Amino acid sequence: MPKPRKELISLDATPYYHCTSRCVRRAFLCGTDSFSGKSYEHRRLWVEQRILLLASIFTIDVCAYAVMSNHHHVVLHINKIQSQQLSNKAVCQRWHRLYKGTLLTQRYARGEKLTKAEQASVNNKLQQWRNQLCDISWFMRALNEPIARLANAEDKCTGRFWESRFKSQALLDEKALLACMAYVDLNPIRAKLAATPEQSKHTSIKKRLSAMKQQQRPPKALAKFIGNPREPMPQGLPFQLKDYIELVDWTGRIIRSDKRGAISQQLPPILERLAIQPQQWLTLSTQFESRFKSLVGVKNKLKEIALAMGYQRTPGLANCAALF
Repeated sequence: MPKPRKELISLDATPYYHCTSRCVRRAFLCGTDSFSGKSYEHRRLWVEQRILLLASIFTIDVCAYAVMSNHHHVVLHINKIQSQQLSNKAVCQRWHRLYKGTLLTQRYARGEKLTKAEQASVNNKLQQWRNQLCDISWFMRALNEPIARLANAEDKCTGRFWESRFKSQALLDEKALLACMAYVDLNPIRAKLAATPEQSKHTSIKKRLSAMKQQQRPPKALAKFIGNPREPMPQGLPFQLKDYIELVDWTGRIIRSDKRGAISQQLPPILERLAIQPQQWLTLSTQFESRFKSLVGVKNKLKEIALAMGYQRTPGLANCAALF
């Protein structure tokens, strides 16, 4: 029996999650519908802009994303520390960028004087919003609902646009996080929509590479690469950006070689540090969704978290043991 969403997303297990949403039936999110011949390519920008907007509002970091023809992927990090450090004013301002709020919170935002009872009511509401700003379910809701409304209005129809709320996978360790990010960034290459990462439109890797090419700072909306693990560990992705880009480029070249098995000896250093074999890496970076269920990580970590979350059986144990 499927587990409730609140039991699938737990900070006690990991702050990193891979989420994906897919369109219903013949509905097309983006690209050209081969059935009707109509182009929906402009919708890719809708989704990408919405993802980047939400990254600036929620206390959730976007590690990777890819907008495909009938689905999208995001790899998210719940930044609980940032959420706790926000002032009440900042929480109110962020929430009002998405929603109207209440009459009392609007008065509070304008700096009007409130009675003790009114202030207490506002404080309760702000605490609720603080929790929701670091809630992945609210992030995905704020991403998918407006896109569905826009698409239905453009198609002059009503009803469900997304197949389900969203699917999620908990990424329990560095190997799972790295493999999932590369899997997401390489989606257009596997789908033969692009030949190289820098040509993969509406992806996080394209966004990072464009900033590097123009000698600009890394995009603020995307999670920062802070280098190899160390103490004290700052907030960010535990890899070097240069290593990650080299790894994605190397993997993309192998994928584009029609899977003939010719493995380059020029392996990116990040694979060596994480002790991942090249053949295992290719499986991870091309079959991440199909190989793994709700929890992804090394065998010991997988068993520990599955037990803590009340699973009677450890999901995906065989594949995780074989590939991590």
